[in-house]
Amino acid sequence: MSDDHAVNAISSYGSKINKTPNIDRLAAEGMKLENCFVTNSICTPSRAAILTGQYSHVNGVYTLADSLNTERPNVATRLRESGYQTAVIGKWHLKVDPPGFDYWNVLRGQGRYRNPVLREMGGEGEKEYEGHSTDVVTNLSLAWLKKRDPNKPFFLLTHYKAPHRSWVPAKRFESLYADEDVPEPETLLDTYENRSRAAREATLRIGEHMREEDLKRKPPAHLKGLELRKWGYQYYIKDYLRCVAGVDENVGRILDYLDESGLAENTLVIYTADQGFFLGEHGYYDKRFMYEESLRMPFLVRYPKKIKAGSVTSDMILNIDFAPTFLAYAGLDTPDQMQGRSFRSILEGEAPADWRTSMYYRYWMHLSHHGVPAHYGVRTERYKLIYFYGDPFDTAGSIDKPTEPEWEMFDLEKDPQELNNVYNDPAYADTVKELTALLEKLKKEAGDTAR
Repeated sequence: MSDDHAVNAISSYGSKINKTPNIDRLAAEGMKLENCFVTNSICTPSRAAILTGQYSHVNGVYTLADSLNTERPNVATRLRESGYQTAVIGKWHLKVDPPGFDYWNVLRGQGRYRNPVLREMGGEGEKEYEGHSTDVVTNLSLAWLKKRDPNKPFFLLTHYKAPHRSWVPAKRFESLYADEDVPEPETLLDTYENRSRAAREATLRIGEHMREEDLKRKPPAHLKGLELRKWGYQYYIKDYLRCVAGVDENVGRILDYLDESGLAENTLVIYTADQGFFLGEHGYYDKRFMYEESLRMPFLVRYPKKIKAGSVTSDMILNIDFAPTFLAYAGLDTPDQMQGRSFRSILEGEAPADWRTSMYYRYWMHLSHHGVPAHYGVRTERYKLIYFYGDPFDTAGSIDKPTEPEWEMFDLEKDPQELNNVYNDPAYADTVKELTALLEKLKKEAGDTAR
């Protein structure tokens, strides 16, 4: 798992800006999920949802400030109890020592790109490792694979910092894209007309709201507004893609090891990220919003025995479904406390007749970063309804910035780039009523009783 790797920067997902040949192997040799979604698009909550199979309001990890409850069972705990060797190496970002793992060696917080510092289970404090973070995490993962008990099954989480902000690529990739302009997304110069105040006022516009360390240079004083955005995009996206190149190369190292060691045929291999990310769409970077680029996660999976090579599914998968699916492949049932559902049958070519056709989303960190208001919403196969509810559920106890409630609705069939808010369009009045009722239904089913 990488951090903030958007599908629009993976060539098997149709990227127009880069190539990821090693990650693409998983698509060619397994299945690509086209509609895999995060339930709360921010790092710590998504990682908790993946481990626990629960929404944020159930597992208690709403924001970046919250810690994972170590007494709460998670997928690693269950697998370990059933005889699996379990390990997590790299980015953890859940504030507590990883529970349920036989071995862990994790970055401090966000970690740093060069000469990263990690803390090892049973070790004597923190240790600095020479090299680039992505390479170091792979080296440690391969070392663990080689020394594990070969007679027992294993569950290994290799978690990269890259391509998280601020972007520092490995030295060998520093000149990548130096002599070319990276194509701009069609909505880079979005002016947010007929959209919410939330979309207009969020402080995640490229150039204008970036730090000097993000772009590695000060912007020219004469550049403002859309010109500054165009200028900043090239510096931002090139460093981001250079970090992605390092991830792709290291995914290849792991796949090569599985081939060489004879493990490839009987190992379920997944590549994913903790959420989506804006790569200049709407002029944005970062995530948080329920818009498609932030909501959609990459998920590529290979298991030669059961998953058909080159297969694709458009069924709607959520990050709370990951843990039940891991357990299903280990021959274990989904525990009652998990809210997600195994999608093993979908991976193997047969979707259940009652599989979901809509999903519930909620982002809780009201105006705490990048001026993004708290909101919840529903996405169906065609429509998306978002409610910026204005009065925050304040888990941190320090945010008191209510805003006026407002709604957005998008017809994704006619408007896949989400440029036209049709919430107040009379032609969609019946659809608004249906989606509002569905939103309340899904909210209740998820057990979210907060206002």
